[in-house]
Amino acid sequence: MSIKIQTKEEFELFIIQNWNEVNNWIDEKQSQLPQPLTSSVDIRESTKKFAPVDQNMYPAGFNNLCGKDLLYTSEVFKNFFKTQGDVKRIGLLPESHTKNRFYLDNLYKLKTALELAEFEVILFTPDNKIFEEDQTSIELESHSNFILTIHRANFVDGKFEAANKDINFDFDFIILNNDQSSPFNLDWSTLKTPILPPPYVGWFRRQKVHHFSHYKKVADEFAAHFGINPDLIQADFIAVDDIDFSTKEGLDTLAETVDEMIKKLGEGSSVFIKASQGTYGMGISVVSSGDEVRNMNRKIRNKMDIGKGNIKFTSTLVQEAVETILYYDQAPAEVTIYLINGKSTGGFVRTNPLKGSNANLNSQGMLYKKYCISEIQENNDHQMKESVYSVIARLSTLAASYEMKDLLETI
Repeated sequence: MSIKIQTKEEFELFIIQNWNEVNNWIDEKQSQLPQPLTSSVDIRESTKKFAPVDQNMYPAGFNNLCGKDLLYTSEVFKNFFKTQGDVKRIGLLPESHTKNRFYLDNLYKLKTALELAEFEVILFTPDNKIFEEDQTSIELESHSNFILTIHRANFVDGKFEAANKDINFDFDFIILNNDQSSPFNLDWSTLKTPILPPPYVGWFRRQKVHHFSHYKKVADEFAAHFGINPDLIQADFIAVDDIDFSTKEGLDTLAETVDEMIKKLGEGSSVFIKASQGTYGMGISVVSSGDEVRNMNRKIRNKMDIGKGNIKFTSTLVQEAVETILYYDQAPAEVTIYLINGKSTGGFVRTNPLKGSNANLNSQGMLYKKYCISEIQENNDHQMKESVYSVIARLSTLAASYEMKDLLETI
């Protein structure tokens, strides 16, 4: 098919005018693949393109959704679980960093979304490190003063059981909100309770390099089908392996790749260097030349060397730094879209007054601003930019579905 849509403005108009056809195309592709139950996608919008720059299957920002989006998230959860049999009681398995009170806000809001869908929700973890020796549960207060109880769990004969014998788990389904950077020492293959997202697709196995390779295939196929210039919906990237930031091994190759990318993008451009297994905004540097890589000081190299869960970074992604045109309160911003079962259900704006428009905004100084995207679900009213963000996020999550398929086939 010939390219009919050459500019960002033409692409925006196309999405608005062809909303149902575009989403039906994504629906059809998703129906053939396993879906991440929960996911989030960070999106950059520049003067020339929209591009996803990160995709997470265990999102930790449900507290940043507006109330209306949280209600819609609840509705989509409810519709999903109707397809999973008689689900009444859900176990929610969180991250172990219980001192992060903002993360506890996230847990409370995720739990609330499920409870609004009329499910009973119990928070639990098999991570004994967060409990005192004689504790069978802990009570925690979130940043917004919500109180959460997390129950200590034992894994016995393929089921999670409460350490407190007076508590009956008897889960019909488990939702994993732990990105498995530090995988639990469990034989998940014996688990008798359905669990999503799967415990096999955490960052101990995922690679950003693989995700963006899948995204390129998805974006190219989508663009070819609808006659769109594929450069309008993706950031260029090159993968570089066999890097050791602590010993500087491979840094010359990385520097040469940076120069290659910048030459392709044009004078004055910048690129992100991203650790392929980085999460929580960790393992990211922004550079404008290969010399900046060769001259990295020890502090920066240490930041690029080890990530969450003490994962050693050895593979990197050199990715076009898409300069954001979005600003909120005079600070550069980017959009994050949340999805349930591959459907866009909410979003927020991440802004960072300490950073520039081509920097990593998911870093110290970041702020979150609520805004609602639920309106695009009502009355076919898609005459807004949020509909474009929704489609980009769905395409990124479709790429994550292909990624999941690959990972699940190799366990």
